[in-house]
This record gives sequence, structure tokens and C-alpha cells, in this order.
Amino acid sequence: MHVVFDAIIRTCIAYIVLMVVSLWIGKQVNSHTNYYNFALSITIGSFVANMGFDTNLHFGPMIASFLALILIYFFLSLISANSRPFRRWLSGQPTVIIDNGKILDAQMKKIRYTLDDLNQQLREQGIFDIFEVEYALLEVSGKLSVLKKTQFQNVSKKDFNPANSSENVILPKELIMDGKVIEKNFNQNFSKQWLDQELKSRSLQIKAVQYAVISSNGSLFIDLFDDHLNSPLDTE
Repeated sequence: MHVVFDAIIRTCIAYIVLMVVSLWIGKQVNSHTNYYNFALSITIGSFVANMGFDTNLHFGPMIASFLALILIYFFLSLISANSRPFRRWLSGQPTVIIDNGKILDAQMKKIRYTLDDLNQQLREQGIFDIFEVEYALLEVSGKLSVLKKTQFQNVSKKDFNPANSSENVILPKELIMDGKVIEKNFNQNFSKQWLDQELKSRSLQIKAVQYAVISSNGSLFIDLFDDHLNSPLDTE
């Protein structure tokens, strides 16, 4: 009877601890957008199961180990948020599968991604003809992000403007991230000098820009560190 009562108490405490941790980092873990989030979610499940049901393990050391794991995750997230190279190493980066309508076989072989996998994920997005795809990227989460060719994209209000009919579709290029310039993404059309001129015309400096990207239609999108929001919908 004592063992049963002990298991119930341990389970209740483990559940409460899990709820507290979930309120703290739940959004990041549930997203499974990168490797260490996925690893943490599995490890947390193992810890909670052992804390609740394995009465042969001392509860105190289990709680200490669990909290140590959460602290490690917190510090890794903190470093990752302030260092893009570390974030890319820790989280991984997407792999281009289709570029300009062409399937990149070498890229697929590197990640052991087959044509069957590609066709299945395209069908899941309602695409049964690969000819419709302009770009496709396999995200770190394992999901396939697809940009259709212009003639196969859904019609929007913007498409009724004839002036937009000649726009070329390109793969978006990130020029600034976290206030740092991404040199490798500049080319003849979008050079560093061009970016400096665009920022100057907006009375902006690079250090004030959190994110700058060339969109698929060639326009420049800029997001500043200071968003001037008094009451954002989600502050976490």
C-alpha cells in the first residue's frame, strides 16, 4: 500500500513540475522546429515517466537532474538567440530540394531523401504534379515548404492588377539577420551598396534592423528591433 501511495504522490509532483516547465518553454518544445527541441521533448517524457512510476529511483536526484536538463536547454536557447552561427549549428538549416523547377539529386542524396518522400509530401499539400513546383525546401522539422510556379499559384486581389503580371518569382534572400549582414546572399542585382542605399532612403542603420529579406517578388522587407508596440498580442 505504501508503494502505491508513494507512486501516486510522485506522479502528482512530476505532473506539476511538467506543467510549470511547459508554461515556461512549452511553445519552443512543442514546435519541434529543430533537433535540440525534439531531443528535449523526448528526454522530458522519459524523466517524467521515471519520476512518476519507477519507485526504485530516488525522487530527489531525479528532480535535480530534470531541473539541470531544463537549465541546459535554457542556456543553449539564450546563446542561440544571440548568435546566428551557433543557432545554425545547433538547429540545423533547411535543404533546397527543388530549385527553379529542377530536382537537386545531390542534395537529396546527402540527406537520404527519396523521390517517394518528395512526392508524398507534395501530395499532402495538394500538389500531384511536380511540374507545378518552382522551389521546395525541406525544413529542419522535416516538413516540406513549397513555392509554386506563378501560373499555378492561387489568385489574389493583387493578381488583378496588370502591372504585376511581369514580376519574376525568386527564392527569398535574407540580407540582414539580428542586425548582422549576410554577405554571401548579395549578388549583382542586390548588392551591399544597393542595401546601404535602401536603408539610407529610409533613414535606417544596419544595427537597427533585426531582419531584412528580398521577397519572392523582388521587394525588400525590413523589420526593426524596435517595433513600437505598446500592447502586443503575445509577449512571450
